[in-house]
Amino acid sequence: MKEEKITKKRKGAIRVRLIDSITAILNTLCYGLIWYMYYVPRLYKPFFRKGNWFIIFLFFLLFVAFSRIYGSYRISVSRTAELIYGHFLAEIFSNFFIYLIMLLINRRLLNPLPLIGTMIIEFIISFFWCKAAHKWYFRTFDKQRTAIIWNEREDLDKLINEYGLNNYFHVEKNISVRESLSEEHFGINDYDSVFLIDLNSHDRNSIMEYCVAEGISVYLTPRFGDTMMWGSKPTHLLHLPIVRVDGYDPSPEFLFLKRFFDVILSTLGIIILSPLMIGTAIAIKAHDNGPVFYRQFRETKDGRLFELIKFRSMRVDAEKDGVARLSTGENDDRVTSVGRVIRRTRIDELPQLFNILKGDMSIVGPRPERPEISKQYAENLPEWPLRLQCKCGLTGYAQVYGKYNTTPRDKLLMDLTYISKPSIVEDMKIIFATVKILFTKESTEGVKTGQMTAESSGQNVN
Repeated sequence: MKEEKITKKRKGAIRVRLIDSITAILNTLCYGLIWYMYYVPRLYKPFFRKGNWFIIFLFFLLFVAFSRIYGSYRISVSRTAELIYGHFLAEIFSNFFIYLIMLLINRRLLNPLPLIGTMIIEFIISFFWCKAAHKWYFRTFDKQRTAIIWNEREDLDKLINEYGLNNYFHVEKNISVRESLSEEHFGINDYDSVFLIDLNSHDRNSIMEYCVAEGISVYLTPRFGDTMMWGSKPTHLLHLPIVRVDGYDPSPEFLFLKRFFDVILSTLGIIILSPLMIGTAIAIKAHDNGPVFYRQFRETKDGRLFELIKFRSMRVDAEKDGVARLSTGENDDRVTSVGRVIRRTRIDELPQLFNILKGDMSIVGPRPERPEISKQYAENLPEWPLRLQCKCGLTGYAQVYGKYNTTPRDKLLMDLTYISKPSIVEDMKIIFATVKILFTKESTEGVKTGQMTAESSGQNVN
């Protein structure tokens, strides 16, 4: 049974990899043709054959890298629309960066129109590939027979139904850990995969060890201690393998580079987006003659307070009684007509570029929260202050992979995941991945009345 499961997984993985490679190869062929047919004859100093191959291969690497950032190859757990959107972004960025490289090589301007035309063809190819690949996958592979073992999870039905787990896994069993421990082989011997939801370490390890031994895939929700362990440093002491766990302790080189990129990117952003910001300011002022900006004290590293700046998107009297209230998204009558537009497109966040330039924030980091809201969360989540080990950011792991109305606990888990392994590469991945959520409705979903979220209060929508 175990050998059959492992062999089945390996064969399936190979077939999926082959299908994934088709779109990358086809897109690269399109670029290769336009490179040879149009751009090579017009280069200031033409390449030899290997040089041309290198440029084409570089495009291939860029396309694959951006496809992975935007989840374009996650056929088994993504909707067709998500795959298409991911490929669209991957094509835009891979062609943009290869064009910049071409300019550096040629040292003079090259006509971008042929490359834009090729990009349209690439998108058409990717569109039909996504449709065909998604249909092929779910015709070829049966949904994995799945069991869910839980401890305490009030929103378990939400995980299964609203988040679409049943679209990709065949959930046949849904039991508490107490029931599972009382059954032979935990009651999961015949399943392909098992989800472990909020189990304590002892029970989780027992079930996980059994699953690994039997070739059963395990998906588990981490606990706060797990996220800290991800940043641990393996070493050897006392003739034993030992891991050392520290708090947020980035290298001086990382901090220097992070601040360097913060200054460069925020300055460029302010310069490039200044016409848009000026137009937004005029629209807000013309709408109700109220203040253009909304200022609010937020917490950043080590709990230090700073004044966050946003474009005002609500009525002037939205919080006249001084009480922070949750935004209900499209149904919030406090949001002005101009505010609905700038919230939906995230334009209201742009003034925070000045906060970044000043040094109060970073481009990437946990989102800053109101001190009074943080105090409320800390009453139920003692681990909440751990997110303030690093400087807060304009975007972050929780914003890219969560939603506005994701629970405080789950957002904290994502923030701690980011903090556990600080790296410039991870920052760049989050920056590029942020583009994907700019036009997705669910990332700005409001919250239900009475729901507690990690990004709450009147003006704060991330």
